[in-house]
Amino acid sequence: MTAAAAVARTLTFYAVLLLLLRIMGKREIGALSPFDLVVTIMIAELAALPMENPEISMVEALVPIFTLTVAEIAVSYITLKSETMRVLLTGTPSIIIRGGEIIESEMRRTRYNLGDLMLQLRLKGISNIADVEVAILETNGELSVIPKSQRRPVVPADIGLETEPEGLPLVLIADGVVNKTNLRYAGLDYGWLTAQLRERNIDSVEDVLLASLDTVGHLFVQRKNRSRRKRHADIL
Repeated sequence: MTAAAAVARTLTFYAVLLLLLRIMGKREIGALSPFDLVVTIMIAELAALPMENPEISMVEALVPIFTLTVAEIAVSYITLKSETMRVLLTGTPSIIIRGGEIIESEMRRTRYNLGDLMLQLRLKGISNIADVEVAILETNGELSVIPKSQRRPVVPADIGLETEPEGLPLVLIADGVVNKTNLRYAGLDYGWLTAQLRERNIDSVEDVLLASLDTVGHLFVQRKNRSRRKRHADIL
């Protein structure tokens, strides 16, 4: 097999796998169920073999990959409709801590050791098990932690404080490129944007690393740091 053929073959599998993974849905690797993880590993192996062995035809290589993809979609649909199949394939969450006390029987059943437990608690900013109301080991291996009410951070609702609704800031410029869709959505135009930049002594949008507009109309602008000088941001 020539170098050009090898490149074309590799790019073909790359495109096919991207398409199939896109079809299978948006799920993070950490959120994959055991079945999803097995299918992903098998698809990767099936794609690697024909790229290494030119004697395997494209059809022979793609048929099992498409078969696994269809099986994955079918099982996802079945688990969506059937609680029994969902429990069978993905398992059920396990309560590891309740009322500040570790449930040893669940730790043994799930083979979850104290080192892993303390690590996950530290990652969530909790150093004392006594501060935990409930800790649940989810089916994807992630630990969900609900602190005791006395140990939770105070939020405006706790003190009866009314706050304004907040949304996501709109990115107007990213790495020197204007996002025209977001600019139109905000009811603004290119002229307004360049005027705002000139007020900050910026002559060109290409000199902007990021410009974003929050929901109350504040514009954040940060220059690119091409000359290694100290970055600075102006807020209106």
